[in-house]
Amino acid sequence: MPFALYPLPYAQFEICERSDMKGYIQVYTGNGKGKTTAALGLAIRAAGAGLKVYIAQFIKMGEYSEIKALERFKDLITVEQFGKGRFIKGAPSDSDIEAAQTGIRKVKKILSSGQHHVVILEEANVAVKLGLLAVEDLLEIMADKPDNVELVVTGRSADPQVIEKADLVTEMKEVKHYFQKGVAARIGIEK
Repeated sequence: MPFALYPLPYAQFEICERSDMKGYIQVYTGNGKGKTTAALGLAIRAAGAGLKVYIAQFIKMGEYSEIKALERFKDLITVEQFGKGRFIKGAPSDSDIEAAQTGIRKVKKILSSGQHHVVILEEANVAVKLGLLAVEDLLEIMADKPDNVELVVTGRSADPQVIEKADLVTEMKEVKHYFQKGVAARIGIEK
């Protein structure tokens, strides 16, 4: 008889209850590909268990493929963008900073509402590195996180204080990337 990974119909699985479950702080950082992909995979896994997820995207703005895909889970996954959708070189503009600050204020409200089980701050490490957010903003979010909420922070160049405060840190290390051979970001794979 072949092995069945899920022998019962999905509807018979119990939905996970997070009210008494400990939430941790995860950081996905490093120069390698896969930080956002890992966070989105976690979001989908959480939604599959019936958990509510909030994703704040710093830096990004626009209709990326992941936004279109996550629309299918809109009853459990909310995505909001707090960026201007452009590369920032040098000092960020006032509007870039205000967009990121709006995002931090929204994340604080989301965390205090108690309505979400998983909160993902996508590219928050980059927002700190670029001066859109102060590292203190991110550390305050981490310190104030309710015990039953899983908090995920992504982006390269994580501040050492953020790494120290986290419970789990994964560093994506680039060994080889086809971008170095001139391959542009592809729809459905990188964007």
